Amino acid sequence: MTALTVLLVDDHATMRAGFRMILEASGITVVGEAATGTEGVERAAALEPDVVFMDVQMPDMDGIEATRRIVASGGTASVVIVTTFDRDDYLFAALDAGASGFLLKNAGPEELVNAARIAATGDALLAPEVTRRVIERRGSGNHIPTEESDAIVVELTQREEEVLRLLAAAMSNAEIAAELFIGEATVKTHVSNVLQKTGSRDRVAAVVWAYRHGVA
Repeated sequence: MTALTVLLVDDHATMRAGFRMILEASGITVVGEAATGTEGVERAAALEPDVVFMDVQMPDMDGIEATRRIVASGGTASVVIVTTFDRDDYLFAALDAGASGFLLKNAGPEELVNAARIAATGDALLAPEVTRRVIERRGSGNHIPTEESDAIVVELTQREEEVLRLLAAAMSNAEIAAELFIGEATVKTHVSNVLQKTGSRDRVAAVVWAYRHGVA
């Protein structure tokens, strides 16, 4: 099996060193590091990692613009924002830039490793505390269904509601499949149906919709 690869982009060398130690101790390969957003974009293109752990506030180019460029490049890397949340506006801008997940810098080793593995599968990682922030700041945002969609919830099947609740619990497709004793392909179908019925552009928006409409 090919090792999962991660690129670390953070202007603090000690933070990168700590992340590298944790990830490599779990069998994850850190293929490179970058101290600025510009370096991050360049190395993501050159190294083609599975996942990029991206800081937000950095010199030269911030993590939001770097995320936007990495996602727009058409590569397969998933970007996980790693932040202290001292600037919520950065977090939500990163969401719009195409970030696949969000992680607190004080997350434990297991959370860090789990985030890398979830993001590498193409799943979105949205921790409960982040969901609350998204709801508070983007409850009427452009990418989240408005109150006109209140009645849509009744169109979800029981299984689709179950899948949506597990998405809101930050579970990956594999974890949802195990929880519900169904195949991952079936989970993907349910997720696709949920996105379509709720008018959500992605899994993150679907989770926010679930909290706003009492499903989660």
